[in-house]
Parts: sequence; C-alpha cells; structure tokens
Amino acid sequence: MKKTVLVLLALILLAACQSQPEATGEVVSVEGGSYKNISADELNSMFKNKDFVLVNVHIPFAGDIPNADLSIHYDQITESSYLSQLPADKNDEIVLYCRSGRMSQIASEKLVGLGYTNIWNLRGGMDVWEQAGYDLK
Repeated sequence: MKKTVLVLLALILLAACQSQPEATGEVVSVEGGSYKNISADELNSMFKNKDFVLVNVHIPFAGDIPNADLSIHYDQITESSYLSQLPADKNDEIVLYCRSGRMSQIASEKLVGLGYTNIWNLRGGMDVWEQAGYDLK
C-alpha cells in the first residue's frame, strides 16, 4: 500500500512539472470582433505545442522570431495576394508580431475586420521578446 501511494504521488508530481501554462491573452475588442494580446512568455509557451501560423508584419525587415512562418507587410496584409498565404479557415489561430507591437496591432485589427476570429498579437513585439531573454534570428 505504501509503495502504491509513493508511485501515485510521484506520477502526480511528474504531471505537475510537465504541464505548461496555457496562453490566455488579454482580449482587445475592436470593430468587427476581438483579438488577444499575449506576452513574450505566453508566446514562448505556445511553441511547445505549435498549432498556429506565426506572421512577422514589420516593415522594414528587422529580424524574425525563430519558427516564424510568414513575413507580410502590415499595411498590405488585406491584399488578396497576401491573404491567400494565410489559412483559408478564418477560425485558425494566427499570431502576429512586429518590432514594437504597433504594426501588428494594426494588422490584427484589419484581420478581425475581415472576419478572422482567432488572432493573437505579441504585445510589445520583438522588443519585449528580446527583453524577456529570447533570441531573434
């Protein structure tokens, strides 16, 4: 009995150590819907089970967060040639970032206005990503 309790306790501790906090983000309401602002730590935790498209919207190019999938200028993101690069399902998760967060905020608002429902914005952009100790490429 004592051995069973110890094994059970060890399994519970192991599971607790492996669980990662989910990124919840801060909801930002805009015309047409909302998007979520996330921190650098939240984005980093999302990479553990990456199931989103990561898009750099900064112009001019100033580097990338590792694992970026696309680079689309924030002011051209609603053009059909660029929209075609994004997931066809407007419910798919898309994370946007730029250098400081302003361009990705604008791009987030534009995509929400087009009916995208699962937009995430890295609040503070690559600046806060680097300040949190994460690398750029």
